[in-house]
Amino acid sequence: MDLEVSPALTIPASELGWRFSRSSGPGGQHVNTTDSRAELSWNVAGSAVLTEDQRQMLLTRLGPRLVAGVITVAASEQRSQLRNRETALAKLSDLVAEGLAPAGPRRRATKPTRGSNRRRLAAKEQRSATKRQRQRPSAE
Repeated sequence: MDLEVSPALTIPASELGWRFSRSSGPGGQHVNTTDSRAELSWNVAGSAVLTEDQRQMLLTRLGPRLVAGVITVAASEQRSQLRNRETALAKLSDLVAEGLAPAGPRRRATKPTRGSNRRRLAAKEQRSATKRQRQRPSAE
């Protein structure tokens, strides 16, 4: 089943790799016998559906999550493998869409207002007075 990230980008099922294992969590004895945890992997570096710009953007933004250019998401929240597969697909789709989203507007640097400066200095003065009160009286 192909994964549609956006109308412009669909990851073919042939590029997705699945692994299943036993899941921890709810399910009683059922989890001890079924491989309900789903792991979905996608090779970002070797994908044929990405343009070079998209690939660079994903490799930069998802860098810490990638292992040798491959992104992996796991889902074990549900009791059934089918639901965990759907959850993993949704997680991967969200991650890729977030990685390809345009950057927001840059922050415009501003000066602190006179009032905020005054409040900051008053708080520092108050804190200083509190700490002075705690000191042992000097033996002068």
